[in-house]
Amino acid sequence: MDHTLTGADEAFRAEVRAWLRDHLAGGFAAAKGLGGPGREHEAFGVRVAWDRHLAAHGWTCLDWPKEYGGRGATVAQQVIFHEEYARAEAPIRVSHIGEQLLGPTLIEYGTEEQKQRFLPGIRDVTELWCQGYSEPDAGSDLANVKTTAVRSEDGTEWILNGQKVWTSLAHLADWCFVIARTSPDKPRHRGLSYLLVPMDQPGVEVRPILQLTKTSEFNEVYFTDARTAAANVVGGVDDGWRVAMATLGFERGVSTLGQQIGFRRELDALIALAEANGAVDDPLVLDRLTRASIGLDVLRLNALRSMTGLADGAAPGPEASIGKLAWARWHRDLGELAMDVLGAHGTVTGPDYDLDQWQRLWLFSRADTIYGGSDEIQRNVIAERVLGLPKEPRA
Repeated sequence: MDHTLTGADEAFRAEVRAWLRDHLAGGFAAAKGLGGPGREHEAFGVRVAWDRHLAAHGWTCLDWPKEYGGRGATVAQQVIFHEEYARAEAPIRVSHIGEQLLGPTLIEYGTEEQKQRFLPGIRDVTELWCQGYSEPDAGSDLANVKTTAVRSEDGTEWILNGQKVWTSLAHLADWCFVIARTSPDKPRHRGLSYLLVPMDQPGVEVRPILQLTKTSEFNEVYFTDARTAAANVVGGVDDGWRVAMATLGFERGVSTLGQQIGFRRELDALIALAEANGAVDDPLVLDRLTRASIGLDVLRLNALRSMTGLADGAAPGPEASIGKLAWARWHRDLGELAMDVLGAHGTVTGPDYDLDQWQRLWLFSRADTIYGGSDEIQRNVIAERVLGLPKEPRA
């Protein structure tokens, strides 16, 4: 992609920077820098209010087409917004799953009725979403899902039964997009459907999973005769695999720029800590900090490359696995580097296991190479579907 910014791009940067400076004030100023990995609980109510404030001023869903409430922003403008958002230390967004995963999926595969029903709530942050993919026996092997969905006798609803696990923010979500098996007699990938399911109903039970960080961002979700309207299937019955893969493509493409906001903030804070406590005087630590900074630039350039393809009208493809593999290992390594910068202090917690931000980062980032598709699965995807190598033998 051409990284040369036009006069209009620079004017857009000035507009974003001025707006953030003027509006990250008052009650919102206290939320600066909050909500990173393992810290999703921080100031959640204030962050919801902040997201809705962004929406009221037209700063959500920048890349969506204008007819669906977006700005139709160019790739360059999206990059500029994320850069300025990071520089302003604005809080981590709470509506990421709806805005950057489900929204683009609905725009690509949803019916016009689905778009009119669900996109406004995502754009205005009045409905929060979670992702119902993983199950106890179907993590990276998504085609192995056991959750079922069958039509009601009158044909007006889908009835769901099963269990999902590692469901981020399910305890706070209004809706969940669920991969369920609708045709058990078809091959694994061909009998799945992509359903939009309301969370506030008697047939849905959410059980938070206590993590090493003492927070509960992840959850188990149990569906027991849960219901959703027959029209809430995206992309057609038994076509859920194709739609689900598109959602993962969006998750690993454009949306990673927003994720990198937090990464840059964490790295800058760690560099400041190393300078303050003298750890930076260790040549090995300085080298690792330098490599981390270069690595983050590589992540950004890879995200830009992915966005260039989307801007040219291409659908998300298996190449998106490159980004997932790269950022997961980078972030896990940053957690380990943080422990080395802290030194002996990093091994000590406060009363009642009170973790500091670096201890929480180290513990949380251990899972980065597993959730969202494990490293092993990403390598297989890249080898088989990008490089065209022979498939790995399967029993």
